[in-house]
Amino acid sequence: MIGVYRETIEDIPVLVVVEADKYDQALPVFTYFHGFTSAKEHNLAQAYLLAAKGVRVILPDSLDHGDREIEQTDRELQFKFWEIVGRNLQDLVTIKNVMDSRNLIKDQRFGVGGTSMGGVTASAAMTQYPWVSLAAVMMGSPKPVAFAEKMIDDVKRAGVDLPLGDEKLAELFTSLEKIDLSRQVEKLYGRPIFFWHGDADPVVPFEHSYDFYNEAIAHYKNPENIRFRREIGRDHKVSRFAILEMVNWLELHL
Repeated sequence: MIGVYRETIEDIPVLVVVEADKYDQALPVFTYFHGFTSAKEHNLAQAYLLAAKGVRVILPDSLDHGDREIEQTDRELQFKFWEIVGRNLQDLVTIKNVMDSRNLIKDQRFGVGGTSMGGVTASAAMTQYPWVSLAAVMMGSPKPVAFAEKMIDDVKRAGVDLPLGDEKLAELFTSLEKIDLSRQVEKLYGRPIFFWHGDADPVVPFEHSYDFYNEAIAHYKNPENIRFRREIGRDHKVSRFAILEMVNWLELHL
């Protein structure tokens, strides 16, 4: 039987999805971050399927989302996107440390994945943490600098005033360069990474992940460790096909 446990890891509200009779056993751990304006409960489908394959899945609420939601305008939340990604990366360390302290990670197999903003987080984690075993990027961008530039251009075209001046924007781009996987492909170290993206995505450019994949595969001695799944005509919504492809791939590599 698969159990879903509502817990708090330090200050992070999470759902832990795992086979009930293996709750206290060391298992491969996979932390999956939701997308912007979503919440942890929205990813229970993929968590259930992974748990059925013997994985402990951690679904956290990101800053200002789900159980961490605060009263603010949509515009205020929009301009906190990169702050939230940064907090996700900090939360990932907290989750890893707590799982370690409880001896719940089997053979240090600890993966990370996510949808959209969560996918941005997953690719960024590969630049920061060598202890991440693998990543699954679902319609996320491994090019945060280029993605931030697109977001800013979109805001300007909409006629919305940016709350950041030139100095703050420069600081933002400097910080994003540090987590931009496309600018430090060597930090993959051959670790398994999976991409899924719909080629009609109007939110996160399909080309960001597709072009990166075509560059990164040359860095892999074992090309089976990097996989890209393209879904023709798919927009910014994860399909059942995408979930099954991710789960099947993770079963082989995690």
